Amino acid sequence: MRDVAVVGFAQRQMQNFDGSPQCVELLVPLFAECYEQTGWTRKDVGFWCSGSSDYLAGRAFSFVSAIDSIGVLPPVNESHVEMDAAWALYEAWLKIQTGEVDTAIVFGFGKASAGVLRRTLALQLDPYTMTPLWPDTVSLAALQARLGIDAGQWDESAMAEVVNRSLTDAEKNEYAIRAGGSTVEDLLARPMFADPLRKHDCAPVTDGAAAIVLATGDRAHEVRERPAWITGLSTFSDGLQLNTRDLTRSESAARAAAALGGLDGVEIAELHAPFSHQELILRKELGLADDVRLNPSGGPLAGNPMFTGGAIRIGEAARRIWDGTADKVLGHATSGPALQQNLVCVMEGRNN
Repeated sequence: MRDVAVVGFAQRQMQNFDGSPQCVELLVPLFAECYEQTGWTRKDVGFWCSGSSDYLAGRAFSFVSAIDSIGVLPPVNESHVEMDAAWALYEAWLKIQTGEVDTAIVFGFGKASAGVLRRTLALQLDPYTMTPLWPDTVSLAALQARLGIDAGQWDESAMAEVVNRSLTDAEKNEYAIRAGGSTVEDLLARPMFADPLRKHDCAPVTDGAAAIVLATGDRAHEVRERPAWITGLSTFSDGLQLNTRDLTRSESAARAAAALGGLDGVEIAELHAPFSHQELILRKELGLADDVRLNPSGGPLAGNPMFTGGAIRIGEAARRIWDGTADKVLGHATSGPALQQNLVCVMEGRNN
């Protein structure tokens, strides 16, 4: 296996932005930032892989227009996943493992403001029994939260504590859409949005994009004094039918962690939990110790661009390796309803 590291990361998040930029306008400055971080030009990038959604964009092959932000002449080695860009990172990592390329840029973009997000995401459900009912993402998450509360696995106070910590930490994140914690009592006094969820329990609808730079071996050391080396990468998925799953758990997250031999030694974990109670589920399923710091960036409750939110968690975790804050970190991504699909990326710093 080839050593691969995250050596660059750029992001942009927006909310309630009239005339929100198109995907190309979002991506061009991010690629410029990645070039500045690495000292590379487009010719130094061996592979490109993107994550987005034609359904969200409202047109077929919408990702092709994003290639304009790269530059189409001469042609580039490019691929795409109809998922969060974290899974594009997985594909790029595999591409580097083949030995065909040594470097890659992974990027994702999504304009949730362009359509009715909660309705659009119903299209990822079972097309025979679920999608015809058009259950929205918040309602499904509320069902999951209620099941956990009724089972005694968490309560509304525990959910409010997650929100309070996340939004307090988000004060230090210039990209956060939401920031500024409140007391747990104040949060619990706010009205219900989809019982038992309040609006602060749900990630804000966000437009945005992100790019991550991968490199192997000496190429990584050329860019970063302390690259974030990927020492574990795993993804699993639960079944499509919600009635076959225990929604108070995320078995695919547990399997992803187990496939890596557990997550002992992780100091910081960026968890892609779009709803407050899902962080509680993930912490347990991933087997994270009590002293692991969760979402110091504020996490998805502070900003969650569709098809980019998971990749941002990996990028934010990598930052902690670069600046020496931690020696071992975790970036997590989820996709699908109620934590159906999960990806775990472990990164470590080396002092030599």
